[in-house]
Amino acid sequence: MKKIISILFVILMIAVSGCKNLDVVPSDATDTNTLIKTPEGLTNALNGAYALFKDHISFNGSVDMNNMYLRQFYQLSDFASDDIVCGQITEDPLFYSFNLSHSPGQSNTRFYWYVSYKIITGVNTIIDAVENSGKNDSQTQQLLGECYFLRALCHFNLVRLFAQPYSVNSAAPGIILRLSANEESKKARSTVAEVYASVLEDAEKAATLMTVPRGVQYASREAAWALLSRVNLYKEDNAKAIAYATNVINSGKFSLETKATYPSLFAQAQSSKETIFCVAFTAVDDYGKFGSIASMIYSDGNSGWGEEFASSSLRSLMSKHPEDIRWSYIIPSKNGDGTIEKKNGIEVYYISKFSFQGGLPNLSSPILFRLAEMYLNRAEALAKSGNTAGALADVDAIRTNRGLEASLYNGVLPSGASVLDVVLDERRIELAFEGQRTYDVYRNKRKLNKAYWGYHLQGLKETDVDLSKVPSGYQNIEVSYMNPRIIYFLPVDEVLSNPLAIQNP
Repeated sequence: MKKIISILFVILMIAVSGCKNLDVVPSDATDTNTLIKTPEGLTNALNGAYALFKDHISFNGSVDMNNMYLRQFYQLSDFASDDIVCGQITEDPLFYSFNLSHSPGQSNTRFYWYVSYKIITGVNTIIDAVENSGKNDSQTQQLLGECYFLRALCHFNLVRLFAQPYSVNSAAPGIILRLSANEESKKARSTVAEVYASVLEDAEKAATLMTVPRGVQYASREAAWALLSRVNLYKEDNAKAIAYATNVINSGKFSLETKATYPSLFAQAQSSKETIFCVAFTAVDDYGKFGSIASMIYSDGNSGWGEEFASSSLRSLMSKHPEDIRWSYIIPSKNGDGTIEKKNGIEVYYISKFSFQGGLPNLSSPILFRLAEMYLNRAEALAKSGNTAGALADVDAIRTNRGLEASLYNGVLPSGASVLDVVLDERRIELAFEGQRTYDVYRNKRKLNKAYWGYHLQGLKETDVDLSKVPSGYQNIEVSYMNPRIIYFLPVDEVLSNPLAIQNP
């Protein structure tokens, strides 16, 4: 693999450009493993790729406990949504997701880009080695399929964060596709359409290769189908989104958790009958207050920072049904007199979807694909295909298992609502805090309404603002899918070390 540019020259370029104290690493500048020659070596190499989703690794010569693939993915996705309210000003770069003040030099996007391509480079090394070896036994093919799945997943998450939605502009610059460990480092961004085509090709190949299930903590044929359902839904290929979701639903391997079991779904993700694919954490991976996914959104008083809360917007949508078991993941913090605690004028409702594995407040095994999403993917695709009855039936399948047996739609739309409105509201409640909301809004060419008090309202204060009088179009009140800041700048590392990577506007 060819090196693009010397570190000294890159540092000089950064200094000239006005960016200070930034070391630069291109997207493919990660150590590659030697060719895989034994089954044990192959398995160990692949386990290393899985570990990168949860490990705190060195970046530019140091380890920052705030840097972890999953922590950054959920924060970059959910903190930009209307489901989580920013409780205070902070120097942590997560603040930029709330207030849309992104920059190419912010540390969380730089690390996320780096670790994503580190995973991709690792699986590319395995793919190249296995395909050159000619080995085609079922175990090797299973592991090869898992590599294709991980590459597809990483490319897809990158294009969601750093490029416009497919439905908005499929010809827009996407991200850099890395499809071999031995390609040139200097490489231009593929278009969004080209990235989607590559993701779909990888996921389809993965589904054909994986025939030896290894547990929900590893990729599987059903996980590949789940990814294919999601990607085709975003691409608005509704027929394929329906078909792949149906494959998972009809596989007989999963079932929806019930009202009785749903409250323990996320704490027991590895054994839940709803989990399709999760990243397995153990007690050794309990990062506590520093570096866990939960620490910013939950606290028992000592366990986390607890600075961000479930928004009043989401709670207002859910307030129609206090019997909804999904309230179990939204935990009010109460004063001694039983009233809801407020911090900086914001009611404190903590979020526990990433807590309580083994009873530990900062530990969970985050679920990246689960059965409920497949019903909702199919419902949305059916709604867009004109099948209102089918869409409502899939929504009711969810509601039946969430304590809403008395509030089913039974094929009848509420007055004034479209079937897509119904599906998107159900997606919002069911998948809240799971990294889906912003993409659901913007790919459907809708606006994100954040007309509630929180520190996303840059330049405004609770004490001197009547939100009803804030001018329409104020960027942090009402965010259009056309706003360039619904996506992030490419990291300065990539742009300066790879001149072919053109920055987002």
